[in-house]
Amino acid sequence: MEKKTGEPLISFGLLTEALNLARANSLWPMTFGLACCAIEMMAAGMARFDMDRFGAGVFRPSPRQCDLMIVAGTISKKMGPPLVRLYEQMAAPKWVIALGNCAISGGPFYYPDQYAIIPGADLIIPVDVYVPGCPPRPEGLLESILVLEEKITKRGRLRKFRNVKG
Repeated sequence: MEKKTGEPLISFGLLTEALNLARANSLWPMTFGLACCAIEMMAAGMARFDMDRFGAGVFRPSPRQCDLMIVAGTISKKMGPPLVRLYEQMAAPKWVIALGNCAISGGPFYYPDQYAIIPGADLIIPVDVYVPGCPPRPEGLLESILVLEEKITKRGRLRKFRNVKG
C-alpha cells in the first residue's frame, strides 16, 4: 500500500506549466481594503505604478471572480469572520498578500491584553507573501506581485513565506 503524499497519480507536466504561466500573468485581485494601506494599494493601480504591466490590474468586486486577496490594513476581530468568508468564496487556486505591518502583525494597534485587533492575517487565512512597511510603498506591492508570480510559475519551490523588503 502506498502512502498518500498529496501529489496526483498522473502528472501533465507541460500542461501544468502552461496553466501556471497563464495564472501567474493574469492575477485578479479583490477590491478589499481595511485601513490606510488600501490607499497605497489604490496608488499601485494608478498610472504612475501601473499594475497592469504585471497582469494584476483588474480589481474585481466579487470574491468569486478573484484569485488574489490583498489584505491591506488592520484586521479587527469584527472583520475577521467576513475576511475568512470572502477567502473561502474565492475560486481555487487562490493566493494572499499581507500588505503592511497591521496585516502582518497588528501594527501599532496590537499590544498585550488588547481585545479588538487580530495580530496578523496568517492567524486566520494562509498568507503567501508579506509586504512590510507603515505605510508600505506601492513599489513593495508590485514586487510582491512579482514574487507571487515567480512562486506560481516555479510550482511553489520558493520558501512558503518569502518577505518582500519595503
